[in-house]
Amino acid sequence: MSPRIPHREAGGAPAELATARQVASLLLGYPDELLVGRLPLLRAVTAPLPTALAGPLGRFIDHLETTPLSDLQAAYVETFDLRRRCSLYLTYYAYGDTRKRGMALLQFKHLYGRAGMHLIDGELPDHLAVVLEFTATGDAARGERLLTAHRAGLELIRLALQDRRSPWTWVLEAVSATLAPVAAADREAVLRLAQQGPPTEEVGLDPYGATPFAPPEYMPHPASGPSAGAAR
Repeated sequence: MSPRIPHREAGGAPAELATARQVASLLLGYPDELLVGRLPLLRAVTAPLPTALAGPLGRFIDHLETTPLSDLQAAYVETFDLRRRCSLYLTYYAYGDTRKRGMALLQFKHLYGRAGMHLIDGELPDHLAVVLEFTATGDAARGERLLTAHRAGLELIRLALQDRRSPWTWVLEAVSATLAPVAAADREAVLRLAQQGPPTEEVGLDPYGATPFAPPEYMPHPASGPSAGAAR
């Protein structure tokens, strides 16, 4: 699988959903010269998409085009690599640091293999960018089921980014727009996850101490874009 590279009312036709998910996959990778070089192409394929997809993706592309690469790289590391609440590894939210997560990762890899797609060395199969690429270019139906199964985690990532006023919020908004609206059961799961954090009992560790996984304001609510152009 190269790195980072069903019809819904809000999202559009299957081809439009695939395009949006492939673009989002690339935008969720570590920003480098290759990504910067692709921005004109990404803008061109994003522009014709429905507003719910083209709007947030276009705003994030604007941000990439107007921000120095070194600043983008520092913000990416600070946002996704140093903060558990913004982790892009989907099974972490469902299984935490438990043996069940290992089994889930194997299931992801098995699905990719059945579609003839294989991970590059060192890449975990549950990274959101990888799942989006699989959904866009491998097996749309199975990929969408993966995204739907981890809807609570996706929503918590979006809320965590929104709380930080991070520009990557726009990318998560576009991803959410390719899926059905958050169901009541998923909203309840988001609230439980925000209050309790992911499972940790199998390793006997509580990486959050007395601090909840997310503050009380991480209540499920309609998506809204960040009001600032950089993560704080």
